[in-house]
Amino acid sequence: MKITFLGGGNMANALIGGMLKQGFAATDITVIDPGAEARGKLTETYAVNCLELAEMLDNAGDLLVLAVKPQQMKEAVVPFAGKLANAVVVSIAAGLDLATLSRFLGGHRKIVRCMPNTPALIGAGITGLCPLPEVSADERAAADRVLSAVGSTVWIDDESKMDGVTALSGSGPAYVFLFIEAMQQAAAELGFTPEQGRQLAIETVQGAAALAAQSSDPASVLRERVTSKGGTTEAALNKMAEMGVKAGIIAGVKAAEARGQELGKLLGAA
Repeated sequence: MKITFLGGGNMANALIGGMLKQGFAATDITVIDPGAEARGKLTETYAVNCLELAEMLDNAGDLLVLAVKPQQMKEAVVPFAGKLANAVVVSIAAGLDLATLSRFLGGHRKIVRCMPNTPALIGAGITGLCPLPEVSADERAAADRVLSAVGSTVWIDDESKMDGVTALSGSGPAYVFLFIEAMQQAAAELGFTPEQGRQLAIETVQGAAALAAQSSDPASVLRERVTSKGGTTEAALNKMAEMGVKAGIIAGVKAAEARGQELGKLLGAA
């Protein structure tokens, strides 16, 4: 399978690194990026083919990964007119819906919209994917193979839910980082060193997430097991409830979804 990346930034680097570990051949991967430094890094690190301009490419190959910023997409894909043939186009640009992508690509319909998240940079990401009906099962499998190189994948058949994917998992790492940040600040105010606070906070989050992943019980049940009547955990959770922590998180996720819908309309009007 011949794969072309339009854009050689952090997410493209993560995907390429993961793909090579999964057995993809470097000779089958081409990256288009105008930056000489980015091309040099990609060539040195992964030994993939690099081109400065899309015009230098004969065709898009079997799969084209759009890894440029949404605001740059319309102009960036112009050189691919007449070069797509039956290529599956995989977009990792936030906010751009399938109809807009198809319009930018001159009516091309073999498109998969994806929303990865930043833990993909260490191979621990999760990506939501949504295809147009014209994408076959085999073509879906090809797109899945690329994105699963950096973590788990979830297929979404209703595109209207993709803004929810962005709000939950795309933006989600920031919510977790905020929680860790708060834990570390509390640790400092309790007299721990920065190193101690960092270790206690991060490893608590890692361990709790691992426990939740391995358990078939809902998170609410796991929480209840840690919460003894009249104990320290109950005191903490009562104060957090009083401060509206859980409600704030839920409201925040919904605000992210609403903003995603707004941005999608703005980008689609381009």
